[in-house]
Amino acid sequence: MHFFTYKKNKLYAEAVAVERIAKEVGTPCYIYSHKTLARHYAAFDEAFESVPHLVCYSVKVNSNIAALNIFIKAGSGVDIVSGGELFRALKAGANPKKIVYSGVGKREDEIEYALKTGILMFNVESPEELRAINRIAGRLKRKAGFAIRVNPDVDAKTHPYISTGLKENKFGIETNQAIKEYVYAKNKLKNLIPLGVDCHIGSQITELSPFIDALKKTKNIIASLRSKGIEIKYLDIGGGLGITYKDEVAPHPSKYGKAVIDETKGLGVTLIFEPGRVMAGNAGILVAKVLYTKQGTEKNFIIVDAAMNDLARPSLYGSYHAIKAVTPPAPPLIKGGREWDFNKRVAGGGEIVADVVGPICESGDFFAKDRELPEFKSGDLMAIMSAGAYGFSMSSNYNSRPRAAEVMVKGNKFSVIRQRETYNDLIKGEKILK
Repeated sequence: MHFFTYKKNKLYAEAVAVERIAKEVGTPCYIYSHKTLARHYAAFDEAFESVPHLVCYSVKVNSNIAALNIFIKAGSGVDIVSGGELFRALKAGANPKKIVYSGVGKREDEIEYALKTGILMFNVESPEELRAINRIAGRLKRKAGFAIRVNPDVDAKTHPYISTGLKENKFGIETNQAIKEYVYAKNKLKNLIPLGVDCHIGSQITELSPFIDALKKTKNIIASLRSKGIEIKYLDIGGGLGITYKDEVAPHPSKYGKAVIDETKGLGVTLIFEPGRVMAGNAGILVAKVLYTKQGTEKNFIIVDAAMNDLARPSLYGSYHAIKAVTPPAPPLIKGGREWDFNKRVAGGGEIVADVVGPICESGDFFAKDRELPEFKSGDLMAIMSAGAYGFSMSSNYNSRPRAAEVMVKGNKFSVIRQRETYNDLIKGEKILK
């Protein structure tokens, strides 16, 4: 559920008209709903209230410190994959003892930063990384808690680019090798403390069975480790629970919670979760303004001021994002006492099939292809829905485009939580040789 709704035929974010925000802040801009973010965290956390657990929000999904702070104040930890994300998390108020550090390529300076910060544990992805952490911890005279990310060879049934639990993926260590690494660490790597087992199989997963398959394999690993005298306190199940972009039917966190709790009953561990998309995805929209429309012999095009540098998912994955009109068309949408569907209206009364594209000089710069849409005209505003996850956090300055502003709505007020970049920001740190 989210709090982007129509009132009097205008799109609102909570109690603020999106049109008003666009006029005051400009476009393109990201708009997030505080109430949606808080609600989604609570729904996930409450699904596990009957068992020891720690929710560690996945910073990579949406790393704005205002969004992070909402989760952290609600009790969340964080899952990070870089030194920069650690810096953001700390600035947002994260408790170091609620931080897990994932990622396949941790640099030595990043490992040192995390050790000095005193994070809960590293999710280790290779034997060489395990030894590097031990070496750096020894130099710093510290002990490093760790879990090995086990690759269970489970098909998450998601897009291949966001599947992470198969043998062919770059993530984690295969089961038998992982057990050997735990034993080696116990006997030889004296600056390490084995705390947990980590298993993350992918993103945008809309079925429960892949999670359960991975859990069954992970439970066997924990049993094997305990038989070798290696006590495991944490089971990090990762994230990956999907959301509805179009017509997907993803499990509600409560159903996911029941399935996980049933499968891990009696295991004697604290469960760690790394949700991201399920908390932030439908809590944000990208608002764009129509610049031009163009009719071709084969295609109709709606050209907007947002682009693939602002929201990369359609270009990267062919991802679907619903597109809605922000402002009402003519004629009015009220007919027979019912509000018409904004995705089925056209100013003037009809529909067109069109591509929604941006200004970037790439054929991959699109938000929709061959989509049945309202007949937007120049100056109209559109909302690209479900953009709160992997939206701004994946944005870039390609084509020397300043990145968009980010806005947080809370009730009937809104705040700019990240200023729109300027042209001067584009050349920050650059210099011309003399």
